[in-house]
Amino acid sequence: MSEKREHFSSRLGFILAAAGSAVGIGNLVGFPVSATKNGGGAFLLVYALFVAFICLPVMMAEMAMGRKAQKDPYGAYKTLSDNSPRWRGAGILAVLTPFMIAVFYMVITVWIFGYLAQTAMGNLDALADPGNFGRFINEYSIFGYMVVVAIVVNLILVGGVKEGIEKAAKFLMPALFVLLIGLVAYVLTLDNAMAGVRYYVVPDFSKMNASVLNGALSQAFFSLSLGMGILMTYASYISKKDDIVGGAKMVAITDSLVAFTAGLMVLPAIFSFNPDTDPSQLSESSVSMIFVYLPKILLALQTDIGYMGASMVAFVFFLLVFFAAITSLVSIVEVPTATLIEEKGYSRKKALLVLAGAIGLLTIGCTVSFGMVDWLTQFTHYGDADKSFFDVVYDVFYDTILPLNGLMVCLFVMYRWKKARLNDELSQGCASYEGSFMQKYVNFSLSTFIPAILLLIFINTVATKFFAISIFGF
Repeated sequence: MSEKREHFSSRLGFILAAAGSAVGIGNLVGFPVSATKNGGGAFLLVYALFVAFICLPVMMAEMAMGRKAQKDPYGAYKTLSDNSPRWRGAGILAVLTPFMIAVFYMVITVWIFGYLAQTAMGNLDALADPGNFGRFINEYSIFGYMVVVAIVVNLILVGGVKEGIEKAAKFLMPALFVLLIGLVAYVLTLDNAMAGVRYYVVPDFSKMNASVLNGALSQAFFSLSLGMGILMTYASYISKKDDIVGGAKMVAITDSLVAFTAGLMVLPAIFSFNPDTDPSQLSESSVSMIFVYLPKILLALQTDIGYMGASMVAFVFFLLVFFAAITSLVSIVEVPTATLIEEKGYSRKKALLVLAGAIGLLTIGCTVSFGMVDWLTQFTHYGDADKSFFDVVYDVFYDTILPLNGLMVCLFVMYRWKKARLNDELSQGCASYEGSFMQKYVNFSLSTFIPAILLLIFINTVATKFFAISIFGF
């Protein structure tokens, strides 16, 4: 017998929890650098348009499915399709995806916590050593950090929706905003900071091409947690009185605002450290920026505020990134947790114990695939390159499957569930939605060009990642 279904106690709790799932590591570092390299303000404008006109309708569709079914993604597809075997398969994929994403996200969160611990111990100078990261990820101390992160995540999740996820979101998200604003305010006082701001916000439309447009759309889609089953699961914890349309807009705005604001922290800091920085040479990899490049910048602050001051700023930065990682990781793990509770009748504690073992084993496999275990380090070969076990998990379940899951949502709500039922669900809690331009646009976009775009992204990603062929020229 499954546990009685919980619900968020307030609309604010749902929005903060959903925003916490969307605000992740990529928002804080990868997005600002990507924007700077690809047209600055031009990229920001294109990104905002993609969020509003492509991502928002998919987000609303996911939320509508979750609230209507009051179940996890697998249960939602099964219930709303009258137990169709074809759509049960889509539901399985929608749960398997966050399960596997939790594995690689756990690895990165452990690294972040390790760097946070090292800054707390005053080891910023060691972290700034270019060779430190390669050594760090192959030290056995990494498993100690892993245990701590696993305990934090499970303590939040074992509390359930109201006492765990919602309470954590109500603390972590405001704390994240405060830390971010504080760091931005400090960084903007540094010499040459305005040069970084100019590179970040001044439009350069000459850099706009098919590759940049594809990158902006992918960034927007991934950033908002679409295709991961998270929003479907979280929406199943809200009541019929809640406004899905307004909630989706608030989540999108919050996520985009955090990503934009992070740019006002990262880019001015980079240009203050090195006024001759060439933005085109910056790595768009969040991992490379967080663990290799930014520690050097943070250490350079000791010239102005001393080593202790630089260490304190570094601690706040890694605490900020850790909070973002934890809120995302909690939401990712909640999807398979909800599935085990609802489909298998497990208690929440039993579901978390099973997942801790399964995700833990795979996480260890990914962790040792950076040199500790040779066969996992050289796990396979595709796309003209050797790939580790970690690479495979990332490439398959994060880079490739998410657009496919988004495509399945579009096809399901339009051609199986039907738009009349979608409209009815979105109108509950938002009376103004019925007959509005938004309703007409959502129905049109989800049944025409959005599925086509997602299909193109999926096909091109498979061709590029696994066969080293860019079939659409980007």
